[in-house]
Amino acid sequence: MSAADALLVLHFAIVVFIVGGLILTWIGAVLGWGWVRNPWFRYVHLGAIAFVALEAVIGMTCPLTAMEDLLRGGARAESFVGRWVRYFLYYRAPEWVFTALYLAWTAATLVTLRLVPPRSRTRGATPASSA
Repeated sequence: MSAADALLVLHFAIVVFIVGGLILTWIGAVLGWGWVRNPWFRYVHLGAIAFVALEAVIGMTCPLTAMEDLLRGGARAESFVGRWVRYFLYYRAPEWVFTALYLAWTAATLVTLRLVPPRSRTRGATPASSA
């Protein structure tokens, strides 16, 4: 596997984390899975989709896409892994469609953060008593 293919697989894993993380949070909230309330998971997840949405709003090319293109010298993915991951990762549509989807997913993540809050970081701590 080339470095460009490895980067493409990493990029795909981040997409799975962003999409699957929110869906699994919804499922986990219903089924009582404790890990979906992990603050590290929830805030890293929010940061990831917020970064993607910000990129789209300001018209910035994703650094992973730019780096992959640089590693390939502008060529398309030709390996088996590269072809299939690229097939599932990249779609053709007007830019505004992706921007709207990213912003909607960010909004859904924020609403979910409010409705299914992460557990408190000070779990088990007792509030200071006033004297």
